[in-house]
Amino acid sequence: MLIAFKSKSSPEVLMYQEHAQRILDLLHKNPTRGVITATEAAQALTILEQEVAESKLHPQATIEHDVHAHEQEEGETKEHAEAQRVDFSARAYPLLEMLRTAKAENQPIMWGV
Repeated sequence: MLIAFKSKSSPEVLMYQEHAQRILDLLHKNPTRGVITATEAAQALTILEQEVAESKLHPQATIEHDVHAHEQEEGETKEHAEAQRVDFSARAYPLLEMLRTAKAENQPIMWGV
């Protein structure tokens, strides 16, 4: 399932729910429907930036490329699938940028509406 993050301050950000889940868990938000107010954006940025920094210190603990979440493509080796990992900082980047813009323009971010 896709989650569409929307804000008047920036273009829509789409994420698979399984990838957005870690971010939303850190922010104590429901993946089905929610809002990050402009007031909450500063704290959300701090939390996510700390998690990005932590994930860079411990790259083995990052979310692995959907080796487990998605079936490997036909003929794809486990080594290739593991090489295609996408780390947390790359997954979080679009939402971090949206949060920065939303904070600067005093706009909320919503999803599921």
